[in-house]
Amino acid sequence: MTLEFFEECKRITQILEENESTNISKAAEIVAEGIMNGGITQAFGSGHSYAAAIEISGRAGGLITSKTIMDPAGGMYEQCAGVGKTLMHKVMVNPNDIFFLISNSGRNPMAIEIAEELKKRGNKLIVVTALDISKATTSRHQSGKMLYEFADVVLDNHSGFGDAALEIEGLETKVCGTSSFAATLLLQQTMYEAIKIMVEKGFDPPVYMSANVDGGHERNLKIENNYSDRIFHI
Repeated sequence: MTLEFFEECKRITQILEENESTNISKAAEIVAEGIMNGGITQAFGSGHSYAAAIEISGRAGGLITSKTIMDPAGGMYEQCAGVGKTLMHKVMVNPNDIFFLISNSGRNPMAIEIAEELKKRGNKLIVVTALDISKATTSRHQSGKMLYEFADVVLDNHSGFGDAALEIEGLETKVCGTSSFAATLLLQQTMYEAIKIMVEKGFDPPVYMSANVDGGHERNLKIENNYSDRIFHI
């Protein structure tokens, strides 16, 4: 029996290993520098891209100094102009905060407006997108720009057009998207390298221990108290 999606994930993993290590290291340096200078990571993904945002925010083994920017409409208005700009009026942004914007297409106004606002403020921006597809697609933003054009570092998920990767005979459309799987690999490796850099530089990185490990919840609370004014507010 062939596990088709498993095989596709192996193929994607090899492509990421061969092509994204340099960009992962660049992103890790940005994260480490920002955290060591009092910043936090803030991650945004609209619609299904939210799954990648929460992968690096507030989870066991990840940084306590992290949060997601919530899309209140769950992606319903990501194609509408003005929504991203309005959302950013409510987001607390400090100079050393590092932002992750995850968008497979990178074409919709909401994420692009968020990127515009962040670059006006001078924050570092890491974008996770399907780069080849994005470059071959027209923007829905009035500037004509795509999301990747605002990034300090692009992490390319190397997914195909429309994200879905597998064909089934007799079915018109492909199935099984790869962007979430690829984003998880890219983002978790970035976090690993960033935390390793901090340790090597003598900085104690604030990392979550699982609350299901005895003593983990109490340990985490003590550390969270140092950052509660940042990580528990939009």
